[in-house]
Amino acid sequence: MPHHLAFAIMPAHGHVNPTLPLVEELTRRGHRVSYLTGEAWQGPVEAAGAEFVPVPDGLPAGGPPPSFDDGVNTVRTMLERFLDAAKESVPETLRVLREDPPDALFYDMLTWSARAAADRAGVPAVQLCPSFASNEQFSLLGRFLGDVDMQDPRLDEVRGQYAEFARWLGAPVEITHVFGALPQALNLVFLPKEFQLHNETFDDRFVFLGPSLGVRQEFEQWQPPASGDPVLFVSLGTGPLNQNPEFFRTAVRALGGSGWHVVMAVGDKVDRADLGEIPDNFEVRQYFPQPTVLRHATAFLSHAGMNSTMESLYHEVPMITVPQMPEQEANADRVEELGLGRRLRELTAERLRALVDEVSADESVRARLAEIGPVVRGGGGAELGADAVEKHLAGL
Repeated sequence: MPHHLAFAIMPAHGHVNPTLPLVEELTRRGHRVSYLTGEAWQGPVEAAGAEFVPVPDGLPAGGPPPSFDDGVNTVRTMLERFLDAAKESVPETLRVLREDPPDALFYDMLTWSARAAADRAGVPAVQLCPSFASNEQFSLLGRFLGDVDMQDPRLDEVRGQYAEFARWLGAPVEITHVFGALPQALNLVFLPKEFQLHNETFDDRFVFLGPSLGVRQEFEQWQPPASGDPVLFVSLGTGPLNQNPEFFRTAVRALGGSGWHVVMAVGDKVDRADLGEIPDNFEVRQYFPQPTVLRHATAFLSHAGMNSTMESLYHEVPMITVPQMPEQEANADRVEELGLGRRLRELTAERLRALVDEVSADESVRARLAEIGPVVRGGGGAELGADAVEKHLAGL
């Protein structure tokens, strides 16, 4: 039986990209998908077969914090930003859910406001986790917060603001919901269970799909160098923290004139002119088709975003990680813990070059990647996700 399904996703590469193969599979099976996100994603959403529905993006102003070192103050600021974004996005999301009611709403783990809107509209909700999932025993937020107590009296004012918002909405809203700590009857996780932190605590409400690349790997083209030199891909991702010219200048100093063919994506916040003279063995652009480059890469110098991490493991590429924020630090630590790469903790040209050479030549890393690669590729991906969705909907 065909269903109408709505997706409400944070408009960022690391959140949208993992969902598109699932959308492709669901629409291929005859389901109608309405996809609520920011206007910049209309093309990819429609290419996946969904109906694009523009809504205010729901992104907190100022982007993610570089750390939670400021404790309660950082948490309070983030909560205020998320609430401001929710007040902008929820009315439009509610209107869409009421005018064209779906059989279920699929919401991103950080799009808590869409889940709240679904509660108000009486629409069943499914959580989508493009990063580490949280449950009653493990909280990703708790890992970031350390000793911060969410009951701290300094959060009372913002807690009251959320309570007021909940009364207006007519649905339960708690500050702990903001960071994805509210499991649903079905939660789809876009990584293999083997990579999940504290994976032994997750029950069958959580379906671990692993990554799927979908049409992205078909229409994005790039060719490796004719010289046959080993390819090192360098990227800090597409998020707001990819604006670190000193990192890219260090990479140029470290790897210019080396035996590496360096493919370096600097994003749209870094001026190429600020990097100095670009060596002949470098390709530098704002963006590269990441899955395609990784298919040919020997090593990956990465910020360790989860999307990048999964794509690297999918292609069995050793990682040298340079995390820029707490979630990426968790990913980088997990990569190192599982023997899949190493974390660069000292940003100097000498240490960067040495670690790239060490990791790319490390046979134990290659062996671990050879073990986990088939697990990542064979997790079931979009087909398993669509099966889980149809089984879940049949039981509603």
